[in-house]
Amino acid sequence: MKCPFCGHIEDKVIDSRLSKEGDIVRRRRECLKCEGRFTSYERIEEILPLVVKKDGRREPFDRQKILRGLEKACEKRPISMEARDSLVSRLEKKLQEVGEKEVSSPWIGEQIMNELKNIDEVAYVRFASVYRQFRDIKEFMDEITNLFSDKKGVKKGLTG
Repeated sequence: MKCPFCGHIEDKVIDSRLSKEGDIVRRRRECLKCEGRFTSYERIEEILPLVVKKDGRREPFDRQKILRGLEKACEKRPISMEARDSLVSRLEKKLQEVGEKEVSSPWIGEQIMNELKNIDEVAYVRFASVYRQFRDIKEFMDEITNLFSDKKGVKKGLTG
């Protein structure tokens, strides 16, 4: 593993731990040259479906792309990187359970929004505003109104 401090490629593992779900190994490493310490994460590379974009293009599912989108939506919000990573892990699990060779980007976006709605409403609205590409303020306000009416329905014990 390349040292992020000096670029040396030899290190030693100081500590290894499994994540709560048991699907990720966290390793603390120490560079053998500069003695800098850093963390790496190891996960099984699983075969995920291709993502069919709105314009018909197909591309491999990209965990980092989802995390970058979440990072923008969650900026200056009290949502840990661990919570975002967990959200993407749940999404990957759903993708595997679906068992399809291809899945649409709108389906993925809806899954992310459903998760964000329960985590942080501001992050949800930010993500929705980019994902849904609102044409005007009315569409944006309609989304916020729907969010509040969904929330009231849950509080009253209603389902919708």
